[in-house]
Amino acid sequence: MTSEPGSKPAGTIDMDAEHITTSTRDPQELAARLEQWLADTLPGGSDPLITEVTSPEGNGMSSETLLFTARWNDGGRPSDHRLVARIEPPSTAYPVFTTYDLDMQFKVMRLVQEHTSVPVPETLWYESDPAVLGAPFFVMARVDGLVPPDVLPYTFGDNWVFDGSDADRQAIQESAIRAMSGIHSITPEHHDLSFLELGGPGASSLERSFHHWSAYHDWVVGDAPSPLLEECFAWLVDNFPVDVSSDAVSWGDGRIGNMMFRDNEVVAVLDWEMAAVAPPEVDLGWMCYLHLFFQDLAVQLGAPGLPDMFRPSDVRESYAKASGRTPGDLTWHIAYAAIRHGVIMRRVTERSIFFGEAARPDDIDDLILHRSTLSGMLDGSYWSGIGL
Repeated sequence: MTSEPGSKPAGTIDMDAEHITTSTRDPQELAARLEQWLADTLPGGSDPLITEVTSPEGNGMSSETLLFTARWNDGGRPSDHRLVARIEPPSTAYPVFTTYDLDMQFKVMRLVQEHTSVPVPETLWYESDPAVLGAPFFVMARVDGLVPPDVLPYTFGDNWVFDGSDADRQAIQESAIRAMSGIHSITPEHHDLSFLELGGPGASSLERSFHHWSAYHDWVVGDAPSPLLEECFAWLVDNFPVDVSSDAVSWGDGRIGNMMFRDNEVVAVLDWEMAAVAPPEVDLGWMCYLHLFFQDLAVQLGAPGLPDMFRPSDVRESYAKASGRTPGDLTWHIAYAAIRHGVIMRRVTERSIFFGEAARPDDIDDLILHRSTLSGMLDGSYWSGIGL
């Protein structure tokens, strides 16, 4: 089914994508508190001053982000530092996830930085005391680069990814896959990854991942179950894969919208709140599906999109070349990504309803923006033409 250009996909609710609430805190108030915290954290006489405070818009609806410049005396000379603070969202702001383990995120970023060539922003401080900003936070160095936009998605046109050449987009894709491969070079055999292990039942990391997301699904739907999502999770159980690679660090939210680029090369890998231990296929399925999600939206709205990017067969081939390991079939993992994303999208949409940015639909499954995709995955009609 197709739609007229500029209309919304059939069966979804009206939501103003350009005005989504991502923070309920006052950036200037946060900056004043951060300035005092820096004065207590840095050596005496540093006299920090925070300026150029902004909260970025466009990508991300989970941890809050504050961009700022901090000047302090370093060895008797003033020096400027362009920094980023990632702050746990308040429980009153209808958070997307149940918990935000910023200590884990800080540790995994530092692990990747120390043991791979994958570009990760320099991690500076982690603060666990919620009294400082109202929640735990960490501070990292800021990296300059271009991020493929989520709002509107890069597949819709009028942005640097879409406007580039085929060779440019190929370079973006290959660089992203190399970064993913580098992250997966950190394995339980050579590193202590106990802080990334998911709890709960399951004999394998993939089983524990599934149960973790099943519990998240239960939390999201509460006493208003989704017939579609229930069917999706049953499908995952019935089709559970066996051809998976050995465990590694899983980035969790591995997609180009969480990367910064310069000259089509990755210069920063961002957003680690979904990190865990899992087979690499989990990340690869997520990388493929999050592009398919934006591509499907573009096509539904009458735009051509970017159909040649992140085709699963290409991703598997490039990943095997970069890592020396051929991943298993990605079909289940793409469905796993789409279904997990369906749960997240339901929560995100309900959050928009909470803030008055969307109206509650009559059909509970219309809270899932890509419900037609999930239905097509279940009946098999979706899989032809996506490049498996």
